[in-house]
Amino acid sequence: MKKLKLYIETSVWNHLFADDAPEKRGLTETFFMEVEAGRHDIFISEVVMAEIEDAPKYKYENLRSAINRYSPGELSSDKESDYMVEVYLDGGLLSPNRTIDLTHLAIAGVNDMDMLISWNLRHLVKARTRMLANAINRMNGYHDIEICTPGEVIEYED
Repeated sequence: MKKLKLYIETSVWNHLFADDAPEKRGLTETFFMEVEAGRHDIFISEVVMAEIEDAPKYKYENLRSAINRYSPGELSSDKESDYMVEVYLDGGLLSPNRTIDLTHLAIAGVNDMDMLISWNLRHLVKARTRMLANAINRMNGYHDIEICTPGEVIEYED
């Protein structure tokens, strides 16, 4: 079976250390066990790195350690992804104060990721966001991208 190319946005990394959300933390840990087993190819971007650099020192060190442990590929924003952020904004996908979320989506889309993995249930992991993002992607020559939580990607064995 083909490995999925997964863009892992910042909320997923944060949930590796979310003592206040044990269920999400457990699903995130299981997801990363699958990554460690080689089931998925994972990617981040400089946007993820910039977000974790803004974290308090103790949290930054934990996040940086996790990123080093799982060694995701690093994608960059470019003119193409910047353009798609503007197209998403013009299409009313999310409000202008959610530009970072749109940047994650744009980078994942222009780099042909199969999925964007997020715990951002308020803005990204929503049916409306998926449907509108994919309609905009298709109109601009990009393929659909699934937007899922880590729990939706886990391959439970019977």
